[in-house]
Amino acid sequence: MYGHAERVRGPGGDVRPIVLLNLFVDTPSATPQAGNPLTGLLPFFLIFAIFYFLVIRPMQRQRKTQQKMLSELQNGQTVVTSGGIVGAIVAINDDETLILRVKPDNVKLQVARSAVSSMIQQGEVKK
Repeated sequence: MYGHAERVRGPGGDVRPIVLLNLFVDTPSATPQAGNPLTGLLPFFLIFAIFYFLVIRPMQRQRKTQQKMLSELQNGQTVVTSGGIVGAIVAINDDETLILRVKPDNVKLQVARSAVSSMIQQGEVKK
């Protein structure tokens, strides 16, 4: 087994077992068996697979839907920027910028197309 027990006398004269481990003794039964070296890497592959399916793949899907939404922007749509500004698109420029009209003062702002975080459907706008 892994060790053997010796019996010694304690301070009260009682017998107590002491377990000695033979970790560094070279015995024929303690030789390691040759196994597949890939079994040691299996936990790393499992961790990477879990990380891929829980983190990387959802981020790629979200980025894809965001790019699709940005490419489908049109005049008149109401959008929310990453800074929280809600406005209607007045114009889409060739240099990847948008002109937004922000109510109630009809202020026009020029923002980058990539600053748009979401579109608001017509029924969602609160006045």
